[in-house]
Amino acid sequence: MHTGTDWFEAVCYDGRGAIARPVCLSLKRLEPTAIDPRDELHYMLATSLFLEIFDSTRSRRIDSWDVADIFSVPGARGELRLGMSGRPAGARLVVSDPEAARRMRERLPVLAMHRRRKRWRAARNIFVLSLALFALIAAYIYGVPLIAGRIVKFVPPETEIRLGDTIAAQMQRALAENGGLVACDTNPDSLANRAMGRFARQALALSDSPFPVSIQMVRNTIPNAFALPGGRAFYFSALLEQTRSPDEFAGVMAHEIGHVVHRHGMRKLISNAGTGLLVGVVLGDVTGLSVGAVLGTVLINSGFSRDAEREADQYAIAVARQLGFDPAALADLLDRISRDDSDAVKFALLSSHPLNAERRAMLEAGGRAMGEMSRPPVFSDAEWQAIGHMCGQGARVGPEKSKRKGKNAR
Repeated sequence: MHTGTDWFEAVCYDGRGAIARPVCLSLKRLEPTAIDPRDELHYMLATSLFLEIFDSTRSRRIDSWDVADIFSVPGARGELRLGMSGRPAGARLVVSDPEAARRMRERLPVLAMHRRRKRWRAARNIFVLSLALFALIAAYIYGVPLIAGRIVKFVPPETEIRLGDTIAAQMQRALAENGGLVACDTNPDSLANRAMGRFARQALALSDSPFPVSIQMVRNTIPNAFALPGGRAFYFSALLEQTRSPDEFAGVMAHEIGHVVHRHGMRKLISNAGTGLLVGVVLGDVTGLSVGAVLGTVLINSGFSRDAEREADQYAIAVARQLGFDPAALADLLDRISRDDSDAVKFALLSSHPLNAERRAMLEAGGRAMGEMSRPPVFSDAEWQAIGHMCGQGARVGPEKSKRKGKNAR
């Protein structure tokens, strides 16, 4: 081994202030003679290398930096900036002369190794983060919907009811341009409200749902109907205007009650609204605007899954069998709305409850299975007249009766 000494003019920053101090650097190396420099790892381990920092007169040593702990820092073109582990974050040695910087890099191959390792670590971190992001997205798209049905079982009914009230308030504001959710008839003892209340209770009797369902007719120009988590259901006046029979009305509401019974709305929110809703549910805070502001949009602008629609249809068929109306009337109403080419249909019942061949076949099969049984109509003529006129001149209450045969007025 042999000893060599080189001198380099530089500027030193001690990291404690902004004062630049002229210094001279002495690069000392004890090199192994029996190891090939191309064997970088063994060469580096067998080499003792350090920087001694002297004042500008080279008469007094100020500091000594172990080269093993030195790293390069990005700087101006041609210059060399060095930092050192264990020194203040701003401690720097700056060699501004390009030729001196080049010679020092040649004498410090460890800097190139550090750069390669840094690039490798950066590439590895990017790869790991990309995998983590992919896994997170996959979990959000596929995992959360799969476990939403299990999570919803742990949501207390009272929490879901409060959440439904929060969403109703948000939707009142979101739908204000089209009329909001203002009730057409605020008298709970009116013939129409009593008839709808009786229907809700009879439909709910087929389940063990912890939620009391309330059906409210609201004045709105969008032909829609939906049920919120917790049991509040709304039938829009624009949809009532296109409803031609008690069976169509009963089919829509039985379907929406099916969503309440199976808690599809809560499942949808857990799947789509993300961690904010989950945290709110866990903490019992589901009334804040940070959570509530997006929930109504999630429900009204995105439909349920095919499985959810199938479950709600199956529940509607069971209610129809119990109360004696034709479940296929629901498909007829959806067909009629689909032929509407106005902008309102984009937000209508059909957009969130799309009718496909499978759904129609199941609803029609449910009607055929009921045969020609003779039961009282689901609503009497007087009740259907009252419901049809809740918002003024509305549903076509006269010309079209129920498709079921053998029914007598109540």
